[in-house]
Order: sequence, then structure tokens, then C-alpha cells
Amino acid sequence: MTDDSRTHRRGFLSHLGEGELTDLRAVGRVQTFERGARLMSERQVGDRVMALLSGRVKVIGVNDAGREAVFGFRSAGDLVGELSAIDGHPRSGNIEALERVEALTISARDFLAHLERHPRVALVVMRLLCERLRDADRKRVEYSTADTVGRVAARLLELGERFGEAAPGGAVTIDLPLTQEELAGWTGSSREAVARALQTMRELGWVHTARRQITLYDEPALRARAG
Repeated sequence: MTDDSRTHRRGFLSHLGEGELTDLRAVGRVQTFERGARLMSERQVGDRVMALLSGRVKVIGVNDAGREAVFGFRSAGDLVGELSAIDGHPRSGNIEALERVEALTISARDFLAHLERHPRVALVVMRLLCERLRDADRKRVEYSTADTVGRVAARLLELGERFGEAAPGGAVTIDLPLTQEELAGWTGSSREAVARALQTMRELGWVHTARRQITLYDEPALRARAG
């Protein structure tokens, strides 16, 4: 993508009007979490939601064998924990800070009251949940039809669209502390398979990987490979 065409997905907070945002801030409190801290835990009662003000987090689940499955990443402006607050069921995943995070924490009761006072905000939440559902449907199709290289290519493109910054020569740099284990959990693959997929992409000149950084050199090739 070119500089002009690259757009970052808009988060929950960016959809709020000034009055709606002021009202939301009035019922919440700002908390700070250091890298590696857990903001929310799987099976926890949904007693609060958080609107991320800065920093990025990962959403993960852990199976009985202790292996992580990455559900996705959230960044400044995004809302987390809203599903459990709305339906009253325990949380389905852990949310952990990838770097220092500031979040506006709101009790589930106050959040639901805010939605009742602001029907337009409730519609925004509904649309964002629909967006996540559609994304989950796309990934289910992808997992059943694509090989590891294709799935890794798709996830790298997703990271580029959300967190990428333009680099010389039309490249896109992604600064995100993402391990091969996390990428494996996100693509439903083994770490070894992901390592081989990245090696293949490096040899083809599509990507370059370094500590805490991935550079995409050939997005059209990655997109074609992702199907």
C-alpha cells in the first residue's frame, strides 16, 4: 500500500462525540499497566470494561495443555471486556499488555448505564462487535483452506494495516513485540511451521524479520499468497 492508501482501523473512542466521551471519562478511572501485566483474565466475571488510551495488548486463550491461542491485538482507542459486561458470562480470554498501557476502566454497571443514556454509542458497540464476528468468520474459512505460509501472510498483512508505518522503497515496518510462538498461536500452527514460513518469505524477499520488528517488502505477493 502507498502512504495515501494506508489507513488504520478506527477504534471505539474515535467514534464518540465530545459529550459522549466526556460522559464516559466521568464514570471511569485511568489505570496504567506495565508490559506483561494482565488487564483481564479468562473465566473472570465481566465486572468492568476498558477503553485503551495508549499502548497495545494481546487477547489470548489458553488450552488445557497450557498452549496459547492468540485471538487478536488491540490498540489505543479500542474497547476490551465489553462482551462479558453485556452478556454477563465469564471472560473467554486473557488480555495482556505488550507494552506500557494506559486504560480508562469503567465498571460494567456504569458502562451499561452509559449505553442506555447514549443509544448512538450502543449502536457503535454493536457495529464493532459485528466487525469482530465477521473477522472471526473470515479466519475460520482461512484456517480450513490455507496452508501455514498463507495464514502467516494474512496475519502479517493484518498487522501491517493496523500497526504498519511507511518505510523507504514502499516497504512497511511493523514495530510490535510479537514472538514466533504468538504468531503460531494466532495462525493455528506450530512454532516450527511458522519459522519455516517466515524463512520462505525472507528467501523470496517478501519480508525481513528482526527483534520486535517485521518489515513487509512485497505486500502484493503476500496478498496473493494469502488468497
